[in-house]
Amino acid sequence: MLHNFISWRPKSGSVRAESKQSRGRVNYREEDFAAIYAMSDIHGCYQQLVEAHEKIELDAATIDGQKLIVLLGDYVDRGPNSDKVLDFLCEPPPSGLARLALCGNHDAEFAKFYRNPATLRQWLAFAGPDTLKSYGIDPQFILKRPSEKGELERILHNSIPEQHIEFLESLPVLLQVGRVVFVHAGILPGVALDKQNESDLMWIRQPFLANGPGLPFVVVHGHTPSGRPDVGTQRVGIDTAVSATGRLTVLKMSAGRLSIL
Repeated sequence: MLHNFISWRPKSGSVRAESKQSRGRVNYREEDFAAIYAMSDIHGCYQQLVEAHEKIELDAATIDGQKLIVLLGDYVDRGPNSDKVLDFLCEPPPSGLARLALCGNHDAEFAKFYRNPATLRQWLAFAGPDTLKSYGIDPQFILKRPSEKGELERILHNSIPEQHIEFLESLPVLLQVGRVVFVHAGILPGVALDKQNESDLMWIRQPFLANGPGLPFVVVHGHTPSGRPDVGTQRVGIDTAVSATGRLTVLKMSAGRLSIL
């Protein structure tokens, strides 16, 4: 059992100028859900995603009231089945459960690449070939052969369902439930939630990992992999590098406490 994080000490932090925001932010009351289940950084690991949902269903069946599954982003890249992961998330959640997916940096970059295929080399340097391979596209073949104008765009549009990209483009970047904030990477310490830069929410590591949020919230996040859940100052990291370790961590929040399912 993890601590219930009722104590808080303010931390100093710098303020970054707010950039244009385009993704949504969601707010619920703590009493809206009897239990919340969070996981992060699926990275193409479809089988582990399905198994995690099965475990959640079994646990949720023992709890009365509304239950919510929160996914903290990075559904694509690294693992073998990014296509199946997005297929799964585009479908309705299990009966009796609500589900909210947040956006990770890998998800945002994949959607940007799809809309601008000319960035293929830059995107591959960041993401690797696994996502394209899951859709039956050989990136090395594409890189080596001369292509007509618009050919790569046609290949992408013929192989990758538009629904997958629209899903990624629709994802919010932050969920607040009472005193707990769910986000992909973290927040810039000391900056009010409504002033947080979207890029920080999806990309930040330091100074957040060292200092915590510097706000009266606990932040549940992914993005920075660790062999086990990483409990820091007013934060819990749950990216346990499933594509490398096979372990997909599910964090449960119920009755004001956090625990690993």
